Amino acid sequence: MYFKVANVSQLTGFDEIIDVRTPAEFAEDHIPGAINCPVLDDEERIRVGTLYKQVSPFAARKVGAALVAKNIARHIEERFHDRPKSWKPLIYCWRGGQRSGAMAIVLAQVGWNAHQLEGGYKAYRRQVLEELAERPAAFNFRVLCGPTGSGKSRLLEALAAVGHQVLDLERLACHRGSVLGLLPRQPQPTQKGFDSQLALQLRQLDPERPVYIEAESKRIGQIALPDALFKAMHQGECLRLEVPLAERVRFLLEDYDFYVAEPERLLEQLNFLKNLHSRAQMDSWTELVRGGRFEQLVQELLEQHYDPLYHRSQGNHYQRLDQALDIRLPNLSPGVLATTAQALPH
Repeated sequence: MYFKVANVSQLTGFDEIIDVRTPAEFAEDHIPGAINCPVLDDEERIRVGTLYKQVSPFAARKVGAALVAKNIARHIEERFHDRPKSWKPLIYCWRGGQRSGAMAIVLAQVGWNAHQLEGGYKAYRRQVLEELAERPAAFNFRVLCGPTGSGKSRLLEALAAVGHQVLDLERLACHRGSVLGLLPRQPQPTQKGFDSQLALQLRQLDPERPVYIEAESKRIGQIALPDALFKAMHQGECLRLEVPLAERVRFLLEDYDFYVAEPERLLEQLNFLKNLHSRAQMDSWTELVRGGRFEQLVQELLEQHYDPLYHRSQGNHYQRLDQALDIRLPNLSPGVLATTAQALPH
């Protein structure tokens, strides 16, 4: 064999990890830190696959070999030409087969210390799922509870800033966890992409120290939390944030200012509540939006939708909520959050 083989337990120690799958495969998920240098792009892979099925494997291999050779040559000229002789890349494809093998052979023949990932992306994905099923149980989660607008995500940021261990699921999911939580011009990752980033975060946490995390539902937008993590969160110590209603309204208007700037987008999202509230109530909220009365809208949404939902869901899931440490915050200013974060145990 012209190149060496590494397994998924050996992902560190390489100068670069090269994903030779198509851009579409790479976009769905990839090993964190990998670069995409496809040996077949999306259209080329479809073309070769069609030949394989409709003509013959031999015809497909002839066309595929020419395309792969051309693309590898282009990557060497455009991406790898300045790599030193000591360069040590790890190459992978879907299952550690011909695509990564072709790239690894050529790079090894050049003189680089090329390795192919045994089992490819499939082996990596299997490892991620195993880690997500096992690792969460090792952590002592301290769960920030509190109704919508109580600054849980901001407190997580303040905790991280003073050296606490934090797992910010909403940041990983690019979503704030409610019907209005979709962030503008920030699409959510795929489920597999989220899983990869979550597994990476868990590897970087120390099980000997507590991990602060925000109370979440099973789903954050379109992303589902792993069962083991969800269970570990529900068994964690709870910290309950209490913030005056007026301050929560002010904070939400600041934090969701993009809805104030785009009221039609706000109306689209509010439409998801139509099966939970009366037609009269929905019409009333629509009028508040169209009239620019956002402060009243936010207060009514909190009192009539979010707060009742919070009280129903939290008590049903978090086993230690009745023993929660109550944290009363007069406001959600950076100074108050920083002081609160510093006072909490590491």
